[in-house]
Amino acid sequence: MNPESKAPCLKLRISDFGFRISTLHCASAGGRKPRQAFTLIEIMIVMAIMGIIMTMGIPLLYNVTHKEALNKAIRDVVEVCSNARAQAIMQGRVSHVVFHPRLRTFAVEGGAAGSPAPARPEFEGSISLDPNPPPPRSGMGNQISEKVQIEMLDVNLTEYKDADTAKVRFFPNGTCDEMTLILHSDKGEWMKITLEITTGLTSVGPVTR
Repeated sequence: MNPESKAPCLKLRISDFGFRISTLHCASAGGRKPRQAFTLIEIMIVMAIMGIIMTMGIPLLYNVTHKEALNKAIRDVVEVCSNARAQAIMQGRVSHVVFHPRLRTFAVEGGAAGSPAPARPEFEGSISLDPNPPPPRSGMGNQISEKVQIEMLDVNLTEYKDADTAKVRFFPNGTCDEMTLILHSDKGEWMKITLEITTGLTSVGPVTR
């Protein structure tokens, strides 16, 4: 056997958090070139490293998705209230945002001028649903994720968190009912959405506890 007879083989090198395949030369019996392939140990090492990296990314992914649930709920409520205000001004009549706290839904509903102020339902078991609810992500209605809890839904100084239905009125002159909505995520984040009665505009901020 010629000691200088060498055949190329592959070797896995882990460097700078990446993988590099370098070509080395090693002796082979009879001068024959061995098949170029990874060994079982090398494959197991790569799979172990990939598993560690994926495990490290799970907490980050969890935090991002759960925080996004709260942000999405805030965006949806602000958008629906803004559309209800615009509808009232453009159509020249009162419009409503109807909340169903137990179902975690809210949507714009058209109304006539002089509509009565929101009131608690007479029967706890009765839930009034819109027969033609707007489609999701239409900007006219949506649903709050189960990862987010409604801690307060105050309309005109009356609490509706445990009620079946609550209505917030928007008037043609740009004003609206008073509303305070406090949301609490399962990550311990508290946010408050309020309506300015003289302008009908929403404001969002953290809850000071």
